[in-house]
Amino acid sequence: MASGFCDNCSKLLREFADNLLRVWRELELKIKEVFREVGQCNCFRIPPEGKTAFDLPSLHFICDNETQLLSQESLQTLNKLASENTDLQMTAAMYYLHLSHHLKFPLPDDFMEPIMALLLSSDLDVQKTISLSLVNLLLKNNVCKELVIEMGMLVPILELFQSGDPTAQCHSCACVAMLASSESNREALMVDGIIPLLALAKSFDPKVQRNATWAILHLTRSDWSTRMLCQAGAIPVLLLLLQSSDSEVQFYSCTALCNIAAMQEHHPRLLRIEGHYLSRCLLTLMSSPVKKNSAQACRCLQTLSKNVLIQDQLMELDCVLPLKALLKTSTSLWIESALTLLSTLSAHPSNTEILISEGLLEEIGQLLHHPRSNSVIVTHSCKIITDLCSSHVGAQAVMESLCLSGLVCALLSHALSDETLLHVTSCLHRLMAWDLLRAKLSATVTSGEVSGLVKLSEQITNSQLSYNSAAIISKLEMTEEVIRLLKPHYTAMSNYLLRFLKQDVKFQQLGIATILNLQKDGDFSSLLANSELDVQLWKVHEQTEETRQLLQMIQPLSPSPVNS
Repeated sequence: MASGFCDNCSKLLREFADNLLRVWRELELKIKEVFREVGQCNCFRIPPEGKTAFDLPSLHFICDNETQLLSQESLQTLNKLASENTDLQMTAAMYYLHLSHHLKFPLPDDFMEPIMALLLSSDLDVQKTISLSLVNLLLKNNVCKELVIEMGMLVPILELFQSGDPTAQCHSCACVAMLASSESNREALMVDGIIPLLALAKSFDPKVQRNATWAILHLTRSDWSTRMLCQAGAIPVLLLLLQSSDSEVQFYSCTALCNIAAMQEHHPRLLRIEGHYLSRCLLTLMSSPVKKNSAQACRCLQTLSKNVLIQDQLMELDCVLPLKALLKTSTSLWIESALTLLSTLSAHPSNTEILISEGLLEEIGQLLHHPRSNSVIVTHSCKIITDLCSSHVGAQAVMESLCLSGLVCALLSHALSDETLLHVTSCLHRLMAWDLLRAKLSATVTSGEVSGLVKLSEQITNSQLSYNSAAIISKLEMTEEVIRLLKPHYTAMSNYLLRFLKQDVKFQQLGIATILNLQKDGDFSSLLANSELDVQLWKVHEQTEETRQLLQMIQPLSPSPVNS
C-alpha cells in the first residue's frame, strides 16, 4: 500500500525512527547501569522502619539477574515488606508483578509465603496487584497449582469475588480458572466457588464475565464437577452467555455446553427450555463471523445430535445453510465439524429429501476436488453420499454434481490412508449399482484412474480394499474407450483374478463376474485361453459342481435357521 510520502520524506522518517530507537536503547542501558551501582549501597537493602514504598527505589525492577531477584536476602525483605504497612506491601506486590513478567523458571516454594500474606492485606490495591502477579505466574507454570490450594490461598482469592471491584474480581476469576485447569484442585474449588462464579458470569463488566466463564469452562472438564455445576444452575447461565456481545465469552460458554452435552444425562436439562432455545442459540452462533465460535457451535450441535429430538429441531430450524457456509471456509477443522454433523443428519432417511434439495451434494462434490480435503473430510463425504444416493432422486443429484469425479479423484491421492480409500471404494461400488452412474463413470474414467483401480486391486495387505476396487472395475461398461483403457492392464488383472479364484466364495464370484465382463473383448478371451487363470476357473467350476451334487444328496434339505 502506498505511504503517501515522497521518497525523500520516507527516507528522513526512517532515519529519524532509527536514531530514536538507538537513543532509547542507550538511555535504557544507562538507567540499568545506574540502578545496578546504586543497588550495591546498603541504603537500599532493607528499608528503615516507617520508610514508605515510594522512598524505596525498586532496583530489582531493572535488574536482569534472576538469581539476585530470588536471593535469600530478597526473600527476607519480601517477608518483612509483606508484614508492614500498605505502602510497603505494595512495594512487595510490585516486586512480584515484575517477577511474574520476567521469571523463566519455577518460583521457589519459600517465595509463596509473602504472596499469601499479601493476598490477606487489608488494602484492595495490594490484593489486586498480587492477584494479577499470581495469574501471570500460574499462566507461565512458574508456581505449582496444587501448592496454591494447599497453602490456603483459595480463601482470600474467593473473597475478592465479593469485593465489588471489577479489577479484583477479574484477577481472582482468572486465578480460579488457572487453578481449575488442574483436576486435583477442582474439588476444593467446587465447595465455595460455584455460586459466586455463576453470579460473576452475569456481571456487566465484560472482563469479569469473560474470566468467570473461563473458570466455569475449566470446571466442566471432569464428569463429577460438571454434575455439580448443572445441579447449581450453570446451564441457564451458559445459555444466556451464548448471546453475549463478547466473542470470547461466547466461545467459553459454548465449549462448556459442549462438554456438558457429552454426557447424555444432562440432555433433559439442556432441552428443558421451550421454543428450541438451545438449538436456536447454537444455530445463531454457527452463523457468527468469528469462525472459531461458529465451528464450536457446530461441534456442540454435533455432540447433541445423538439425541433424536435435537436432530428434528435442527432440520425444522433450517440448519443446512449455516453448515454449508462452514464447508466453504479455509480451515479443515471447521469443515470436519460441519461434515460430522451433516453425516449424522444424513443417516436418517426422513432428512434425505431436504438435504438433497438444499444442494448439499453439490457442496460435497466441490469439497472432494479441493486440495485441502483430508482423510476425515473424505470419509464423512463418502458417508453422506452413500446415505443420500439411496433413492433415484439422490442418484440423479450425485450424477449432476461433482461427487462421482471427486471420489475417483480421491483414489489417486497419496495422502489418504488405506482405511479412507476403503470408504471411497465402498461408496463408488454402491454408486455403480445405479445404471446412470455406472454409465457416467464408464464414459468419464481416465487412464490414470483405471491404473489406480488396478493397482489397488492388486495389493494384498487389505483384502477388502482390493475387493472393492476390483468390484468397481467389474462394473465398467465395456465400451471401446473402456476396453482401450483396460487392455494395457490385462496381465495385471489376470494375476489378481487368479488370486481371487483361490479365495473364498465372495472373491470367487467377483472374479468370475469380472472375467465374464472382460470376455466381451476378444483380446482378453485369447489371453484367457489355456492360461493358468483358465485352469483355475475350471477347478472352481468342478468344485462348484461337486458341491451342488453333494447338496442334492441331502434329501430333504433342512430349513435354514435364518428363515425358520
